[in-house]
Amino acid sequence: MTKAPALLPEGLRDRLPAQAEAASRVTRALVDAMRAHGYGRVSPPLAEFRETLGGNDERSARDLLRFTDPVSQRTLALRPDITRQVGRIATSLLAAAPRPLRLCYAGQVVKLRASQLRPAREMLQVGAELIGSDSVAAAREIVGVAIDALEAAGIGPVTIDFTLPDVVDLLASGPLPVAADLSQLRDELDAKDAGALAQIGAEAYLPLIRATGPFDRAIADLRAFDTSGVLGARIDALEAIAAPIRDRVTLTLDPTERHGFAYQSWFGFQIFVPGQGDAVGRGGAYSIPVGEAEESAVGFSLYPDPLIDAGLGAVDMTERRIFLPLGHDAALAASLRSDGWRTVAALTDADDAKRLGCSWSLGPDGPVEV
Repeated sequence: MTKAPALLPEGLRDRLPAQAEAASRVTRALVDAMRAHGYGRVSPPLAEFRETLGGNDERSARDLLRFTDPVSQRTLALRPDITRQVGRIATSLLAAAPRPLRLCYAGQVVKLRASQLRPAREMLQVGAELIGSDSVAAAREIVGVAIDALEAAGIGPVTIDFTLPDVVDLLASGPLPVAADLSQLRDELDAKDAGALAQIGAEAYLPLIRATGPFDRAIADLRAFDTSGVLGARIDALEAIAAPIRDRVTLTLDPTERHGFAYQSWFGFQIFVPGQGDAVGRGGAYSIPVGEAEESAVGFSLYPDPLIDAGLGAVDMTERRIFLPLGHDAALAASLRSDGWRTVAALTDADDAKRLGCSWSLGPDGPVEV
């Protein structure tokens, strides 16, 4: 038997009414929570020139889904991430805007390849960026805004996992130099492979593996490990960021986690919810290239599609859906819509309320349950 050809490329899909409406509700709740904190929404294009999306990073450029623009004859790419686009807007169109500049966004992104944890290549990305500062105060604000947005969308309970993306660089260039390649050292720490660390002569980094887990214990282990004091400012900063959210989320620490933190600088965090194997969001401090200089920023991105697939934002579509028979009162129908009803008008005598997914029908005296 011949297999029918796929209607869509692998990793792409259609979103039917119930799921599309749920995504719209979740997006609105997330964005409204960010806007309530003063973050103005921007909406960059789906495609841009390859160099603006990939920058000078060849690895990032290889991950772009590219095509040739028939107008300019230049290479375009579909955005795999909106954060870089927001940085471009901030440092060009909004270069003269007062800092710190607060921006938020929501839109679809397209990946060149899927991963085992995320088989979808197209996904919804919603986030916020605070541009002009990567201070502890800025980081504390951005984490708080992320939590407020998650709560507004009904996402929880939440675990925030902190990391220090530059911890290996600080140690290797200071009190703990190693002969091994730093990228290999980072990989072994990511894998929590104590044996591999010993093989490359990096036994001194073993305590970093133990400084992982529930925040209070892990931060105490990290402080005990930091006998030289080179991490003191980082540890103090993490405790300051954690202080106002202790009663709102579960806090953990993995100081050497690098997955998903390719361009973060001194601080990063991941957001986890029960039942999801991968993080539903990531954020942290980073720098935006501005000519020969850089501008500091902090931000976060959320990827709520798996949660929407699991029922987030769903409502009973028949609950306020009312059937309008032939000859109905148009003014009354308009009044119902203004009150939040969803009206479905009959086109023929054969149309039926139940068959059209309505739990109510408009009778002579108003709505009648069917």
